[in-house]
Amino acid sequence: MDLTWIKSYSKLHPKPEGLALQYGTAGFRTHAKHLDHIMFRMGLLATLRSKKTKSTIGVMVTASHNPEEDNGVKLIDPMGEMVTAVWEGYATQLANAEQDSLLKELKDVIEKEDIDMSEPASIYIGKDTRPSGASLSRAVLDGVSSLGGKTHDYGLVTTPQLHYMVCCCNTHGCYGSPTVEGYYQKLSQAFLQLSQNASNCTDDQKRLLVDGANGIGALKMTEMEPFLCSKLHMVLSNDSSSGKLNHMCGADYVKVQQNAPQGMNMGVGERCCSFDGDADRIVYYYTDSKGCFHLLDGDKIATLISTYLKELLTQAGLNLQIAVVQTAYANGSSTRYLEDVMKVAVCCTKTGVKHLHHAAQEYDIGVYFEANGHGTVSSLKRAVRLLESTINLINQTVGDAISDMLVIEAVLAIRGMSVQDWDAIYTDLPNRQLKVTVSDRRVIDTTDAERRAVTPEGLQDAIDSLVKKYKTARSFVRPSGTEDVVRVYAEADTQENADRLAHEVSLAVHRLAGGVGDEPKPLH
Repeated sequence: MDLTWIKSYSKLHPKPEGLALQYGTAGFRTHAKHLDHIMFRMGLLATLRSKKTKSTIGVMVTASHNPEEDNGVKLIDPMGEMVTAVWEGYATQLANAEQDSLLKELKDVIEKEDIDMSEPASIYIGKDTRPSGASLSRAVLDGVSSLGGKTHDYGLVTTPQLHYMVCCCNTHGCYGSPTVEGYYQKLSQAFLQLSQNASNCTDDQKRLLVDGANGIGALKMTEMEPFLCSKLHMVLSNDSSSGKLNHMCGADYVKVQQNAPQGMNMGVGERCCSFDGDADRIVYYYTDSKGCFHLLDGDKIATLISTYLKELLTQAGLNLQIAVVQTAYANGSSTRYLEDVMKVAVCCTKTGVKHLHHAAQEYDIGVYFEANGHGTVSSLKRAVRLLESTINLINQTVGDAISDMLVIEAVLAIRGMSVQDWDAIYTDLPNRQLKVTVSDRRVIDTTDAERRAVTPEGLQDAIDSLVKKYKTARSFVRPSGTEDVVRVYAEADTQENADRLAHEVSLAVHRLAGGVGDEPKPLH
């Protein structure tokens, strides 16, 4: 196949000189104005991936919980999973190639992967509600068509919906119908079947306040609501009719600020949840009679779902191994509850959904939720009808806020639990996350699933000494994946002690790892 004419195509999507971006777990993300050439080149790469795998590949145009001005792109592999690490490297290679060397880099990938360019290629494309999405999607389409690939543009979809479509296509309908309506039908039917096992729920128990982050999740929940046949009464706020995407709302805002989103009128004790911008994260919360805010994050979600599944397996007499996969950010109380009380295996892995998903697939049933609310259940096996309905309700390809919400609502209804009952399963240890700006984040190297620092010399010893000063305390540091900062996490018996420990560890990082600017100030 003659590729020389791709040069003329790529001139329509020129790369700004000197701009360098890295493909990470979240794909590429930056200000939308820098992404036109990236989108064209990811169209090229997705086409090569499709030819190599002889499968449909997905390209999602989104920047998830980032501000509205940003955008991004991630590739989806044949079973709805994230693209492999080797192809992440190719993505970075192609993205950063200067205009005159793009063709050489493209040929390099073709030769390394021994790709038969005569193979057909099929690409599914989707985008979230960002204003820049339309033009950036067209750049992806240009990249695909320049290599002779065929496309199906789904337009506005959530990220998990596109993962679902790709998996459905490549399993030839075994996972479901690769349409938005097919997605709604599969999830709603499973939810309605599960809901039949709940005692008579009152209207109050069916009521759920949903913060749509002014994003795609809000639009899709409105479309899906009729399929739920009034079994769930959703009160939608931040529905994208006004307000900016992810601004003062959404799962990331609620998690970081430990506060309710703007635009939501919460009554005392009312069950509430927030999606993020592309609806692949969810967190729950409520306020008590004293006005205190209670967050139920990914740790609480994993605990609720894994304990429910363990009970089902016991009732069904199935000897299957269930495990919860966590990162170092998981609250210590959740780990102790799962291991000591529920006797569920817990595995710790590096931060990033691709690491969790891979680890979860090692078990018969692997449950993973990052503390930020991104997660799902992987590797489920069929059993009795109740377990089967739960399986069908879970989007096993990727974390999915809509699917996760329906699972949580069904489990709470079946177990007759209020959000307060759920919250009381265990009490989180007080914790604090901080970040320290450094001249080069690469000076920090970690081991033991990022829980211990190997370099710089003396840093881990300093952390160990500081942790010993406080009760039930732990702390770790890890370099950011996107900027020259080091992230610090600390937990202890009281909030004051957690704050002190986080500050003291931040000082150690600043002094030993090349901190920039003034030393971190105490929180109190």
